[in-house]
Amino acid sequence: MTISLEQAQTIVAAGLAEGRKLGLKPISIAVLDPGGHLVAFAREDGSSNLRPQIATAKASGALALGVSSRVIGEMAIDRPTFINAAAGLNPAGIVPAAGGVLVRDGQAKVIGAVGVTGDHSDNDEACALAGIAAAGLSA
Repeated sequence: MTISLEQAQTIVAAGLAEGRKLGLKPISIAVLDPGGHLVAFAREDGSSNLRPQIATAKASGALALGVSSRVIGEMAIDRPTFINAAAGLNPAGIVPAAGGVLVRDGQAKVIGAVGVTGDHSDNDEACALAGIAAAGLSA
């Protein structure tokens, strides 16, 4: 099972809506399938030019290590050399900051990941979680 285009588009739309509701800075959202391939992406007007890569790296890092990018950030405090090495091995990179969340189906199987960037990391994560919930999926 993999995340569908319809689910990914719902995640993007709901994540962007959450960002507007919270009055956040312009955000970018990437949704990846379990293999790390881009399924859907949006970059709000005014987003800085590195945001697509950061959003993708947050999601890709979560898939690569099997935990949220928030947990990766916590791991980086204790094991910075490991996270730096892993980031170099992962083609899309790894960003050790909240905003990258695994997406699970009804059986808790990972079917993809979402990466959000543009505001404070906690807010980025809130947008990712809102998008996942709107698609009827879980983190």
